Amino acid sequence: MSPPQSERRHLLGEELPALRQWLTDNRQERYRADQLADWIYRQAAESFEQMSNLSKGLRAWLAEHADIYRARAAAESVAQDGTRKLLLACGDGETVETVWIPEVARHTACLSSQVGCPVGCRFCASGLEGVRRNLSAGEIVEQALHVQRLIAAHADPSQERPARLSNIVLMGMGEPLANYEAVMQAVRILNASWGLGIGARKITLSTVGLPKQIRRLAGEGLQLNLALSLHAPEQKLREELVPWGKVPLKELLDACHHYFEQTGREVTLEYVLLEGINMEARHAAELARIARRLRCNVNLLRYNPVPGLPFGRPSGEAAYAFQRELRSHGVNAHLRTSRGQDIEAACGQLRRRKADPAEGPVAESPPNSPTAESSPEPE
Repeated sequence: MSPPQSERRHLLGEELPALRQWLTDNRQERYRADQLADWIYRQAAESFEQMSNLSKGLRAWLAEHADIYRARAAAESVAQDGTRKLLLACGDGETVETVWIPEVARHTACLSSQVGCPVGCRFCASGLEGVRRNLSAGEIVEQALHVQRLIAAHADPSQERPARLSNIVLMGMGEPLANYEAVMQAVRILNASWGLGIGARKITLSTVGLPKQIRRLAGEGLQLNLALSLHAPEQKLREELVPWGKVPLKELLDACHHYFEQTGREVTLEYVLLEGINMEARHAAELARIARRLRCNVNLLRYNPVPGLPFGRPSGEAAYAFQRELRSHGVNAHLRTSRGQDIEAACGQLRRRKADPAEGPVAESPPNSPTAESSPEPE
C-alpha cells in the first residue's frame, strides 16, 4: 500500500542535488536523478512507466514513493485572442488559476503562488475570500508544465522548431514574496539548465511591495525582472486600494532602488487604471516623479471588471490621455493590451465562478488535459 501523499515526494518541487541525495539515501544510484530530470523536463514524461531506461524495479519503487503531477485541470476558458485560463485542482482539492498567453514571438505562463491572496486589493477577485494556503514549489512548477504541455498540444507541426514555454510571470493568485521560500525554489527549478531552462531575464515576479523581501531578493544572485504593483502614487490612496499598502512609500521605493543597484535590473511599475480613481493629472505627475527616481518604466493596464466590485474600466481614450500625460513628464509609459477580457481575465474569477455555480457556466475540460491564461510581461 502506497504511503499518503503527504509522505510522498513531489518531484517537481525538488532541485537536482536534493533529488540525488534522496535517491542515494534510499539505496538508488545517484545518476538516476539526472535521468528523472531529463524525462520530466526534456521528454515531458507524465508517468514513471514512460521512463524506459529505468529498471522496472526502480519505476515501481518511484510510483510507490513519489509523484510527478498532482494537479488536474478542473475547468478552462479560452478567449477569442487565444489566451487560455486553466483552473487546476490540487491534490487536496484546493484550486488555483494558471494562464497561457500565446504570442507570435513567445509563449508566457502566468503562475499563481498561493491559494487565494492575503493582500485583498479592493479591485481584485483573487483576495475576496482571503488566502487559503501557500503553494509548494512543486505546485508552482507544475503550473508551468501544464502550460508547456498545452503549448505542445496546440503546436503547428509544420514549424521547424517546436514551440516551447519562453516566459514566466508570477502575477497570478497570491503575493509571491509572502511565500518566499517556495517561490524561490520554484524559480530556480524553472531557471535551471536541467529544469525548464527559462532564462532569469524571462521571469518576472510581481509584488505589491514587501521591502524586507525585496532586499532579500536582491541578494539571490538571480537576474529576475521585478514588477511593483503600485496602483496609486499617493500614500493615502494606495492604502485605500491596497490594504497591505500601509508600508510607507519611501521605504518601499528605497527597497526597489536597492534591488536595481544590486542586480542592475530595472524595476517596472504596474499601474491598474481605475476609472475616476487614480487617473487625474496630479496622479500622473506624482507617478512620473516616482518613475524618474527609480529610473523605471511604467506599465499601464486598463482594469478588467470583477462582478460585484465598484470599479470601472476606463475608456481607451482616457487611458491614452493618462499615458500621454506621463510621457509629457519624461516617463517611458506603456499601455498594455488587455488579454482574455472575454473570459474574465482578472485573476481569481474562474476559481470564484467554479466555487459558485450561480456565477455562470464554466467550460469543463477532460480530467488530464492542461490549459491556461495570463498577464502581460513587463519589458
